[in-house]
Amino acid sequence: MPVVTLPDGSKKNFDNPVTVAEVAASIGAGLAKAALAGKIGDKLVDTFHVINEDADLRIITDRDAEGLEIIRHSTAHLLAHAVKTLFPEAQVTIGPVIENGFYYDFSFARPFSVEDLAKIEAKMAEIAGQNYSVSRRVVSRNEAIEFFRNMGEEYKVRIIQDIPEDETLTIYQQGDFADLCRGPHVPATGILKAFKLTKVSGAYWRGDSNNEMLQRIYGTAWKDKKSLDEYLKNLEEAEKRDHRKLAKTMDLFHMQEEAPGMIFWHPNGWTIYRIIRDYISKKISDGGYEEVVTPQIVDLELWKKSGHWANFGEEMFTVEADDRKFAVKPMSCPCHVQIFKQGLKSYRDLPMRLAEFGCVHRNELTGAMHGLMRVRQLTQDDGHIFCTDEQIQQEASKFIQSVIDTYRDFGFNNIILKLATRPDKRIGSDELWDHAEGALADSLKGLGLEYEIKPGEGAFYGPKIEFHLKDCIGRMWQCGTLQLDYAQPARLEAYYIAEDGSKKVPVMLHRAIVGSIERFMGILLEHYAGRMPVWLTPIQVMVMNITDKQADFVSEMTEELRKHGLRAKSDLRNEKIGFKIREHTLEHIPYLLVAGDREVESRTVSVRTQDGKDLGTMPVDAFIALIKAEIARLGRTE
Repeated sequence: MPVVTLPDGSKKNFDNPVTVAEVAASIGAGLAKAALAGKIGDKLVDTFHVINEDADLRIITDRDAEGLEIIRHSTAHLLAHAVKTLFPEAQVTIGPVIENGFYYDFSFARPFSVEDLAKIEAKMAEIAGQNYSVSRRVVSRNEAIEFFRNMGEEYKVRIIQDIPEDETLTIYQQGDFADLCRGPHVPATGILKAFKLTKVSGAYWRGDSNNEMLQRIYGTAWKDKKSLDEYLKNLEEAEKRDHRKLAKTMDLFHMQEEAPGMIFWHPNGWTIYRIIRDYISKKISDGGYEEVVTPQIVDLELWKKSGHWANFGEEMFTVEADDRKFAVKPMSCPCHVQIFKQGLKSYRDLPMRLAEFGCVHRNELTGAMHGLMRVRQLTQDDGHIFCTDEQIQQEASKFIQSVIDTYRDFGFNNIILKLATRPDKRIGSDELWDHAEGALADSLKGLGLEYEIKPGEGAFYGPKIEFHLKDCIGRMWQCGTLQLDYAQPARLEAYYIAEDGSKKVPVMLHRAIVGSIERFMGILLEHYAGRMPVWLTPIQVMVMNITDKQADFVSEMTEELRKHGLRAKSDLRNEKIGFKIREHTLEHIPYLLVAGDREVESRTVSVRTQDGKDLGTMPVDAFIALIKAEIARLGRTE
């Protein structure tokens, strides 16, 4: 009879096979009510799962990350249930969990409207209120195909036909609705009380633009109404901070159909871009890197040899010339290996650190592109360290500290570090992985940093450290990365002469501080809602006249500010001063200087901030000292 071991090490003995729900009830009524699922070892199971042998069990509730995922996936089924009830002719396809929510794709004769979403959401609440029990049954491949074909669900039939034959098929049922799913799910629909449908968009079947277009309904779900309300409030705040709107207000960039997913940079936007790039350039120079530039277009054979064509071929642009096929580079790694290979390298030459602001191209799907956050042309702060096994920990530690310092300079103090470890499908011996994971973990521990483990989420060639930022409204952004790679230098035949005279393949550390400059800039704009720190803002000072009589003085003061390295402009338009101030406040210019007859006579300026604070009248030298002191206080120099 089963012995169940709980997370605290305590054991419970049962005379007969027992369900997860019964184990929870044996612990307490509160836990029985809160139980959403169980976790036996690494496997999530339903509360009605029967335990008939000894097991390590953790009861999953809505306090667990896994619990929230189960709530969201169950709410996706609730959405499909509601759609099928209201629109029986609609066909269901897939409905996965995504960050902060879920979606479900449907095939339907006409577009879903905003009014339809409201009806669907109301029906979801009604079905949840019925508190249908959720059940699971295992079916054979033929049973599943017959079941869904009889229901008219041809997309489900196609999904089943693509599933490997050795995989167990399960159907989850709630009321009169059934869906193919691996599970687990909440025990009953009544648990699902805090959800909201957010939008509907088009999506290609299987993500392939050659296939038919489906309709994707997005939603969010949370453990309670308080959490949902807080998320929706943050969603409203995020809408206000949308960097695409800010780009128009601040005249930063635009995009157009003639170049989908690519940026037309305006002077203001390019100024911010250059400030970020120049900052990183100094950071990598101080870190002992040498900057390089590699070709945009490289023979496809190199990408096949490196393994990129097999793994990223669908995302790569190709061109043909001279009866040869070339790929537009999606990343710089293989090109940096080519630089390493020029000339014989000794162990004394290592570590070798190369960095590049690599302009790369990726064939992102039209529906996936989103302003600066996801583009087809981007610039990576790409870098690679070629080193020995013994140098991994030291190089990793230096890079980690550099990344953290960089994020703090840009105003991000909440940094989450994650160590992704060996996946099931990988190359290299366990001893090699032990060494690699240990070196990265030791580099984090040596700096006294806390980190999360992401089991099985490393690349097939090595473990990696991910750097996640939390912005001011709580959103997480994964930016920097440090990946350890034994495979690519070996595939591309890179080697160095070791101390004993033998040839050895170097370790290749792929590293990026911000990842994509474009995306990082979008994150910055939304984090600050456009009110960038003075050292980052494209126009730091706007100098304005009240009447034409002060035009020469304003021009003189503007030139004086520029001589001191400040990014200053003048507004000499024949407009009322109140109009000018409002306009430049909306443009998020930190300091607004006004000159009237009195200021000209005393050779001073009236100083206002974008927050509307009046700092009074002061000589331009005093203002220069004030703004430079603010820049210095923020840890930057111009």
